[in-house]
Amino acid sequence: MTRLTVSTDARLTVVDVTDAVREAVADAGVDGGERVCTVFVDHTTAGLVVNEAESRLLGDVESFLGDLVPDEGWDHDTLDGNADSHLRALLLGNSVSVPVVDGDLALGRWQSVLLVECDGPRDRTLRVVVG
Repeated sequence: MTRLTVSTDARLTVVDVTDAVREAVADAGVDGGERVCTVFVDHTTAGLVVNEAESRLLGDVESFLGDLVPDEGWDHDTLDGNADSHLRALLLGNSVSVPVVDGDLALGRWQSVLLVECDGPRDRTLRVVVG
């Protein structure tokens, strides 16, 4: 298992972590055959998805999540003011699994592994496991 730290720079933002995950897979020393890489985010206010990392689409994802879940009006906000972040992350999920073939991520042509920050800016920990 490899731990990655990803720094985010905004409350709601999308970060392409594909290269870092790909490097972690290479460092795991998987030579031939087929395996599975699981990437897990250790936080309840961030999520992981596989999608296209085109800049306009990333902005659309941020706008979509912002529009889908209002920033205010949630009961949990009386505790720490970030219910919207928890709810957005709940929709996304906390892990993705990607096939590994011959030591590399077997992503589709336009696919990338994306960290979706919902409560930043923060440092986020990702666990990368190849099995």
